[in-house]
Amino acid sequence: MPDMLDFAGKTVLVVGGSSGIGNAIAQRFKTAGAEVHVWGTREKAEDYSDTEGSHLDGLVYTQTDVADFDAIETYQPSFSSLDALILCQGIVLYNRQEFSTRGFQKVLDVNLTSLMVCANKFHDMLATTKGSMVVVSSSAAFHATIGNPAYNASKTGAYGLTRTLARAYIPEGIRVNGIAPGFVPTKMTSITTENEKRNEAAIARIPQGRMGTVDEIASIALFLASPMAGYIVGQTIVADGGMLL
Repeated sequence: MPDMLDFAGKTVLVVGGSSGIGNAIAQRFKTAGAEVHVWGTREKAEDYSDTEGSHLDGLVYTQTDVADFDAIETYQPSFSSLDALILCQGIVLYNRQEFSTRGFQKVLDVNLTSLMVCANKFHDMLATTKGSMVVVSSSAAFHATIGNPAYNASKTGAYGLTRTLARAYIPEGIRVNGIAPGFVPTKMTSITTENEKRNEAAIARIPQGRMGTVDEIASIALFLASPMAGYIVGQTIVADGGMLL
């Protein structure tokens, strides 16, 4: 029986793959044999050399502002085919910035609208390969986040968009699924993980008694994009150590 987690000869694009969960996903696909392209916000890959949780060796890096929708629509890929599209872009604004119209719109542009723009951009390539799309949202889609209305709305929207695109694309052979991570130590969650009291309070809410790891989320992405998940369509796997229970 062939190894269904072998991506040798396959091409994968990880949007938001320069650091954190996205970078772990990119590295996981590279280990599985794929040619992996990543999009990030800095000018070149070397600019991430001092960033914790960022390893770009062996990946093909492109600077892309996912909030620049015209740039995505006119982007000319350096790859001729695409087997998996992983959408892991995301930002969060603190200190009540998301309560302003400008802050709210900025977060939605990156976390939600860009998902649709990317899906449109690479739809035809995925249809040709009968490929897979994985949307990384958040467990925040299923509970309130008091200080971050835009982040919450965008992740809830991503959850709904995953289901809707899955239903729209599956007749063409494109499988769309999602992952909703709970607490995972990354640059984005450092406001919690680097504060002892907040960190302890967060772990106290997790029945498993610990936070997740970027590698655990990356393994779920690999599974969802692989033939092992061939009959899974429109689902978002919550990976939160039981927090939502």
